[in-house]
Formats: sequence, C-alpha cells, structure tokens
Amino acid sequence: MKWLLLTVLLAAAGWLGWRSTAFAGEAPKAGQPAPAFSLPDQNGKVRTQAEFRGKWLALYFYPKDDTPGCTEQACKFRDDLHQLTLLGCQVVGVSVDASASHAEFAQKYSLPFPLLSDAKGAVAARCGSLRDLGVLRFAKRNTFLIDPEGRIAKVYLKADTSRNSQEIISDLKQLTK
Repeated sequence: MKWLLLTVLLAAAGWLGWRSTAFAGEAPKAGQPAPAFSLPDQNGKVRTQAEFRGKWLALYFYPKDDTPGCTEQACKFRDDLHQLTLLGCQVVGVSVDASASHAEFAQKYSLPFPLLSDAKGAVAARCGSLRDLGVLRFAKRNTFLIDPEGRIAKVYLKADTSRNSQEIISDLKQLTK
C-alpha cells in the first residue's frame, strides 16, 4: 500500500513538473521578432503589439496583481515612467489575472500604463513566461525590451522587482546613443 501511494505521489510530482515546463516555451532572444499579442487591458480595451511599433516597449510579465513583489515592480515602473517616456519607451504589464483585477490594482496604485490580461496564458507561453502547475497558473517575472521595429533588444529573465525599471533606463541610454 505504501509503495502504491509513493508511486502515485511521484507520478503526480513528475506530471506537474513536466506540465510546468511543457507549456512555458522558450523565451525569445535578443534580435528575434517580439511575439505578437492582442489582449484586453484593465479598461477592457484590446491592445496589440502593433500599436507600439515605432517606440521602445518594456513588456513585463508578472505573477499576480497586488502581491508584494508585483506591487514593488509596478510602482517602480510608475515612478520611473517619466524617465522612460523621455527615452521613447512605453511600459506594458502582463499577467494571467482578469482585467477587473488589473483595474483594481491599477487604481489602487495609480498605475498609468496598460496592464494586459492574458487569461489563457497564450502570450506568456509564447514568451517563455508561463508557469502552469495544473491547478495554478501564473506568469514568470520576465521583461522584454522591444525596439521600435518590433524586435527583442534585451531580455531580463527573473527580473529583480526593485531594479527592473532602472536596468531598462540604463540599457535604453546605451541603446539609443
């Protein structure tokens, strides 16, 4: 009986481990075209990757609205938005949370940039930024700096919530020289 229980637990753990990586895909690399997206923002407006062409775009994936790390990252982007805008960069956040959750999060912290709802996780998966554990699914904390032509300029895997926006500002200053 113990052997059977142990086998079932190991099989379940293996399946969950496989599932968490099987749907994540590989993150696009610098120089590759940015994956296209068409997702609703916190106000229900559908936003597409094409509307940001001609400008730099900091596309950041985050796990969950109104959690400590995600709040810190979003507020750092909010506080640094003026510097990013001066460098020709727009900011867009993406998670698998619903638009209504994004609306509450954006209002609570006065976030002036779009938060996109990738409820099915399809865009996060194409960007290697989806963690799917079966019953629990969330975006990994990855950021992609996309150039005005729609190509990935920089990739920030496991982005640091306290430094991500400043890293992007620093890199933009180098890339736009």
